[in-house]
Amino acid sequence: MKSRSMRWFLPVAAGVLGLAVWYGLRYLIGIPAWLLPMPHEIFEAMGRERAVLASGAWQTTQSALLGFLSAAGAGLVLAVLLGTSRICRRALYPYLLFLQMTPVIVIAPLVILWAGRGMASIVIVTFIVSFFPVVVNTTHGITSTDRNMMELFTVWNATPWQRLTRLQLPFAAPFYFAGLRIAATLAPIGAIFGEYVTGSVGGGTGGLGFLVAVYNARQMRSELFAVGLASCILGFVFLALISLVNWLLLRRWHDSVGHADT
Repeated sequence: MKSRSMRWFLPVAAGVLGLAVWYGLRYLIGIPAWLLPMPHEIFEAMGRERAVLASGAWQTTQSALLGFLSAAGAGLVLAVLLGTSRICRRALYPYLLFLQMTPVIVIAPLVILWAGRGMASIVIVTFIVSFFPVVVNTTHGITSTDRNMMELFTVWNATPWQRLTRLQLPFAAPFYFAGLRIAATLAPIGAIFGEYVTGSVGGGTGGLGFLVAVYNARQMRSELFAVGLASCILGFVFLALISLVNWLLLRRWHDSVGHADT
């Protein structure tokens, strides 16, 4: 019970301390409002711009969701190929690492050149950002399958398909969801960055990334912080949904979920 209470008390205490420092920087040091808006000013800006922010968040959500789901599916398929074939793993894995270490800001202009401005480019950028955590974590899970269990399946003359579906994939499931949780936090970031770079506009409005460009150009600092807050909320929603699916699927048989601290 004490541990559970501390889990709530510590974040709240840290948040209160952070707000105190925030207001202190404004009123004690004299930082101007245009440089550091106060929390209540940010929430006021969210209220004023709620329709625009809601529309932008919805467009960003669509792009982020498409890119994330594509990365989740393609990442799983490639991870199965890499995890079950040593030849493919040795041949392709170095190039995956090479692509992962290539900055997205370098890839984005090429994506725009090939796919044009708009949702297609944003989805591709989101896919690139979200793809690698899924592949790397799932491949690690498949290749880390318990060796004794692998030998047991061999003794019982299991086919490669049976070994994959009944042993390796269930063993790699927690690793897969770990990759999905990372990808879920990166997908909204990738979508917002894609919107910022492409300047996507649909129906007279744009996603959150487009709003960043607009508010920054107009020097609307409180509104800019409001976009950041909306982006954080979107990321938390993505992460919460994946965590919920992870809990529903694994809570009955895996020790990594379903055991709350007491």
